[in-house]
Amino acid sequence: MKEGQKINLILGSHAHVPSGANESEFEYVYENKMRPFVSNLYRYSNIQAVLHYSGVLLYWVERTHPEFFMLIEDMAARKQAEILGGGFYEPMLPLIPLQDRIGQIELLTTYLRKHFGKRPLGCWIAGMAWEQNLAAALAASDMNYTFLSQEQFTQAGMSGGELFFPCISEDQGKIVNVFPVSLSAGSVLAEKSLSEVFLELKDSMEKDSALSADTTIISVFPDKPACGQHEAPDSAWNRFFEELSLSADFIETVLPWKILKTHKPQKKAAFPNSSSINNNFSPRRFIIDTCEASGIYSKMIFTNVLINQLKGDKWRKQSAREELWKAQDSSLFTPGDGLRRNELRKAAYSSLLRAEQLSREKGRFVSSLIQYDFDLDGAQEFLFQDARINCYIQPKGAGIFELDYLPKDWNYLDCGSFDINGVFSRRTAFADALVPPETKIENLTNDLTAGARLCFNEQFEAVSQDRKGKSIFKLPAPGKGAPFAAVEINKCYLLKKDILSVTYTLKNTGKEREEFLLAAEIDFSFAGEGDEFVRFYNTDSSGKETPAEKIMNNTENLKILDIKNEVQIILSSTKPFSGCLVPAHSGKFYQADRILSVFTVSLEPGETWTNEFTLKFSH
Repeated sequence: MKEGQKINLILGSHAHVPSGANESEFEYVYENKMRPFVSNLYRYSNIQAVLHYSGVLLYWVERTHPEFFMLIEDMAARKQAEILGGGFYEPMLPLIPLQDRIGQIELLTTYLRKHFGKRPLGCWIAGMAWEQNLAAALAASDMNYTFLSQEQFTQAGMSGGELFFPCISEDQGKIVNVFPVSLSAGSVLAEKSLSEVFLELKDSMEKDSALSADTTIISVFPDKPACGQHEAPDSAWNRFFEELSLSADFIETVLPWKILKTHKPQKKAAFPNSSSINNNFSPRRFIIDTCEASGIYSKMIFTNVLINQLKGDKWRKQSAREELWKAQDSSLFTPGDGLRRNELRKAAYSSLLRAEQLSREKGRFVSSLIQYDFDLDGAQEFLFQDARINCYIQPKGAGIFELDYLPKDWNYLDCGSFDINGVFSRRTAFADALVPPETKIENLTNDLTAGARLCFNEQFEAVSQDRKGKSIFKLPAPGKGAPFAAVEINKCYLLKKDILSVTYTLKNTGKEREEFLLAAEIDFSFAGEGDEFVRFYNTDSSGKETPAEKIMNNTENLKILDIKNEVQIILSSTKPFSGCLVPAHSGKFYQADRILSVFTVSLEPGETWTNEFTLKFSH
């Protein structure tokens, strides 16, 4: 950087609140990030900035703080602010189909043009998660530029002054300009004053002979400015802009469009698959390694297939696709608390189920059972689809991994994951284990004891399927070397209207008596934990109801009231069972309620034991 040369600063503000978050979270982001930045910037007309707020957040602001739009519109009109586009629902762009990438970007573009009178020229990428084929998608959406971190520029082989100037990236003959963002400067601004940060940066750049470009550009999107312990955001941002205004001798704020108009990028770059979250983060690895993200991603891809098959009704197809987009939020596909938050996953599944129902042909829906590689692991799952219930079964454990009650757009098997010996698996319904007969029920709630046979970890064979709604699975006796190795298990699933029945048949194939406890876990996920969200009742043969205790004895009928959805679920068993009710958490976040049903079983050689569960839904 030449002595006396000014730093061209692209100053930005970015904020997003996930679809499904509560009102208080939107209000907090507005009051602490959006409003203080924009309202104080408005008073300094000599300072320019780029603004990116997701469509979800802007739509909420439009309904609750419409006066805020007037400030942005005024700043855009006087060319003080440039508004960035992007995906309306802040999607994880590399993970979604091309048509959804373009559709989400165009949806936000249309929204911004309608409210602020100008089509955005550039866009924001959630998490700066990049794959090279995004260049073509952005160009097809008429996005001239975007932003990636300086670290990603370094990974692309750039150094020196190339880290302070935009470059060109290409895919399939389509190009997009990419500006480098200094994440380190953005972080330091939360601790030091603006003048201190940029004077230090200017001094170091003047001493670096490699930084000799005529124009040096730094893009910074500070989350917050340095402030006192009890200082209000308004005061901190006002001081920030005042400092910036007084630093005009060595800092000049600019807008990206002006840079591209006066200084054409010359360097071409191909960026590796990367993100700004950290150098090792990959959204694709994340969905492989994380059960909850994998479940939502698989459902998203399956729903996309269903929507693409819809013919002849463009309005319904577009409505279904917009519901699908709501489930593509980047917070569900990045590390952190987003994926563990029950309400965000529930919102995503509800949108996907609405999209699925819109994709179904009008008129009477024909129930079906199909074999389909739903979770994209190379093995087929078994998908029951009825007018009111979806029931998806996996060969592993022959357990239900998705149970949708379509009248309420609710997936009762969105239950999070559990850890067995360091391996995380999705919680399922009718997940079974054979445990020693002396095991105490309360010990089963925390961990399965030594000597247990974990049938939910074993692969069942698909014996027969009836396309009308019946499927039979078999777990052969493994023979020597396993606990209760002579026991064979058959499970039969039958779905008719609003009733799902699951029949167990256990057989002793050995030559000695087998005694054990059959523990069958049935998980359901509700809107939250406690009586305000869900209530459990024992019902006897006379119909008398009593609140269910955490430890259950001699139970045949368990009535479950989903308070939020006003749904009643009756779990019945032909044989009475003991067991327990216990919630499942991931850290501080509620995930599900576990119903652990326990039967005492004793089988002579060749003897069989049978029990049938039924689940009946109504609202």
